[in-house]
Amino acid sequence: MSKEQLMSNYVHNEQETSRFASINEGDLQLNLHYNDCGKGDEVVVMLHGSGPGATGWANFNRNIEPLVAVGYRVILMDCPGWGKSDSIVSTDSRSDLNATALKGLLDVLDIERVHLLGNSMGGHSSVAFTLRYPERVGKLVLMGGGTGGASLFTPMPAEGIKRLNQLYREPTIENLKSMMDIFVYDTSDLTEELFQTRLNNILARQDHLDNFVQSLQANPKPFPDFSSRLGEIKADTLIIWGRQDRFVPFDTSLRLMAGIPQAQLHVFNQCGHWVQWEHADTFNRLVIDFLKH
Repeated sequence: MSKEQLMSNYVHNEQETSRFASINEGDLQLNLHYNDCGKGDEVVVMLHGSGPGATGWANFNRNIEPLVAVGYRVILMDCPGWGKSDSIVSTDSRSDLNATALKGLLDVLDIERVHLLGNSMGGHSSVAFTLRYPERVGKLVLMGGGTGGASLFTPMPAEGIKRLNQLYREPTIENLKSMMDIFVYDTSDLTEELFQTRLNNILARQDHLDNFVQSLQANPKPFPDFSSRLGEIKADTLIIWGRQDRFVPFDTSLRLMAGIPQAQLHVFNQCGHWVQWEHADTFNRLVIDFLKH
């Protein structure tokens, strides 16, 4: 299915589903942006990655409608420091910060229990939330989230992370193309229009860029290794990975599967770090089947 056909099938759009909530959770007080799609009783929260210009909608716009169509309410949270949410300097665990923000958002929305779906940083944050609030998590879907420790086979930081950090420091079209060139396996869908739209999103929030760099300088390892605690996760967990992921290497997925008791793993060949976008149709069927059964 072409991108145009996918877009024509969308019932929801970003503007109509855009919402804001004021969070007051412990020391964290800020305005969060989120998109709220569907009316189902069961809620799926999708958490995006840490790339410059990332948002919930940008990360998951190929995955929303299939879940809404089978009866789920889908919430896309812009993590603190991304999208339309308030900017922030984080000197501690970014995973736990996002978990705190999500807890605050769910409390404001009076939602007790959710299924969590997290990509990259969103995977880290989903694990952090699950460890802190296990009673509030139904099922867990993790994609490209390196919570299982450093790769045994790839020097760290991985090539993709180096290019991501360079894009934060120098947000140019050249650095964006350099990162995206290894972000996905098949680059044929990466049009000039897509590049320019993403760059515009990046440059629209210079405060996010500056604060990310400042946060990274204060804490070069903002995502803790949860390896020793993975056995505490009781939720049924679906791990989905791209075999050619050059941001969080494939062997990380094996350690996640070994560590989480109720985990299963699906690996896509010819796939990079953005499995939910690169193989959207199959990904959506996998996730729906996992959540429903």
